[in-house]
Amino acid sequence: MKVCFSTLGCPEWSFSEIVSVASDLGYSGIEIRGIQKELYAPAMEPFCKDHIDKTKKTLERLSLEIPCLTSACNLNIEADVEKAKAYVDTASAIGTPYIRLLGDLSPAPSDDISLKAIASNLEEIAVYAKDKNVMPLIETNGFFAKTKSLGAMLKSFNYPNVGILFDIHHPYRFFGEEPAYTIDNLGPFIKHVHIKDSVMEGKNVRYKMVGEGDLPVAKTIKLLEKAGYQGHYSLEWVKRWDLSLEEPGIAFAQFKEFMDTLY
Repeated sequence: MKVCFSTLGCPEWSFSEIVSVASDLGYSGIEIRGIQKELYAPAMEPFCKDHIDKTKKTLERLSLEIPCLTSACNLNIEADVEKAKAYVDTASAIGTPYIRLLGDLSPAPSDDISLKAIASNLEEIAVYAKDKNVMPLIETNGFFAKTKSLGAMLKSFNYPNVGILFDIHHPYRFFGEEPAYTIDNLGPFIKHVHIKDSVMEGKNVRYKMVGEGDLPVAKTIKLLEKAGYQGHYSLEWVKRWDLSLEEPGIAFAQFKEFMDTLY
């Protein structure tokens, strides 16, 4: 079982601190969603031309992978296509297999999308990524947290190098989908998984340490394992967006312990 954490959870840490903690805690990888003030991966110093070889050697020495570069590129916005291509180039240079794309910026359900625009822009990115050993993934976020719609769209898509980033939180929390139903809808398209937990306080989501909320986290993971999932389980601790959450060192250590109990 491969476990990583998103750098969304440690917004003040340097790249050196990120990889050191990941290695010390026994993680197998890190998912890049910001390093300190920089959120755009192609502009991050560790991935720039003058530093990338050193970065790759550091990762190899520490037996760490970067399974996913998590962009904020919105498939509804044509201007974001070029940004997505830059993510593909950066991922290819690092040896990262996946980039995250969004069909909807808000985690909560929205109908303010264009499926025609999404399909057209996704096709352009998929064609660009085809020979670069990089697969664009659409996250189960917003409108696409309704996973029957997302699964149907990809089944009708003519490009095999497109997959799904399964955020286990959004389909369950916003659409009441049971894990078995979601996994049945998405099947082999699932290539990367976001783990988080929460409770509802009135109409508001309150994120909790994994296992302390009411999401069926362990059940979902066991169903994914049974279905043959072989990718990373990535803790998406949203500290960058909510500074009241526990400090990253505490959350990362607790998540690794939680996952170890599932082996």
